[in-house]
Amino acid sequence: MTTPSPAEQFASDVRSLQMEIGSLQEKVRLNQASDAVEDVQSSVNGLLQRISKVRLQGYVFEKDLEEQAAGFVKQWALLQPSLVAQISQQSLALQASLRPLETQIAQLAGKQPDASARSLLASLKASVETLEEKTQAAENQVNGMYDSFHSQVSTVEYHLSEVEWMLGQLAEAKFNLLATEGAIAAVKAVWCKDVKENKDDPEGVMYLTDQRLLFEQKEEVATKKVLFITTEKQKVQELRWEAPITLLQEIKPSKQGLMKNEDHLDLRFGPGAPIQTIHVHIWKDANDWLQLLNRAKIKDFDKTRAIGIDQGEVEKLKSAPSQCPSCGGNFEQAILRGQSEVKCQYCGFVVRL
Repeated sequence: MTTPSPAEQFASDVRSLQMEIGSLQEKVRLNQASDAVEDVQSSVNGLLQRISKVRLQGYVFEKDLEEQAAGFVKQWALLQPSLVAQISQQSLALQASLRPLETQIAQLAGKQPDASARSLLASLKASVETLEEKTQAAENQVNGMYDSFHSQVSTVEYHLSEVEWMLGQLAEAKFNLLATEGAIAAVKAVWCKDVKENKDDPEGVMYLTDQRLLFEQKEEVATKKVLFITTEKQKVQELRWEAPITLLQEIKPSKQGLMKNEDHLDLRFGPGAPIQTIHVHIWKDANDWLQLLNRAKIKDFDKTRAIGIDQGEVEKLKSAPSQCPSCGGNFEQAILRGQSEVKCQYCGFVVRL
């Protein structure tokens, strides 16, 4: 490899600095900061519309969502003008600092690497570094003016994304919610039928409502293999189990897998539930779901309803029979609000509610 001559090295250093200054010409305008502010503006303006849409799709909880979104709009109306003014002020100052550097780099182009030129290059490099630091500091200052607000908005946005995903999955589900039943959360899950997860265990979506916990298998399964290679698949989608949330007696979250990065839940239901024990591997934090399940069990979500429960369904549940009118056997299974009928587990007689 040929060692460059002093003149070639000097010319290379000047070109590199020209590129840095060219990059600074964009940075000092603080376009990234402006774009970030505009993104927050779009997010804030879109929250009420997103909330309205999930309401229309059946999400009935968190009655303060609309008020929270409206509050964000008011806060942003006060905050946004000062952000725009700060960006403009900082950008003008930074651009003014850049102009002499642009003049100096032009003077260096084509010069011989004498002592004066080298001194100017070294000084210019230091000035460019200083201006880059000032530009980054200006962006940080602007971001710091609304970091906390942006964090709050992002939290609501993320939550709405989870609700939207749940509602999208429900729209495709092969089962229906009961009258007045409200969906709370959903998560991608594997039902580990023998506790230890196997490759053939059903994969799908676990749903939590104010009345039930349900698992719907939803996946493509191999129907034909040649030399252990799948050649044909079939989509399987069916409700595999459901249980009243009030009968949930024990919840144990755990971390599993080689790296302990898998979230699992062990669930135990009491008498009257169609399934007694369940083990699921879920794609969300198991401790977060522990809290959701406990809140649903004590009907805490009912306090947050934006849409009230039809009292007719409440009265219908109160007057539901406890015994089969045909054989006199006690109904051991829980009867849920919105249920239209109950079947006797002894004689098969169906009672219309």
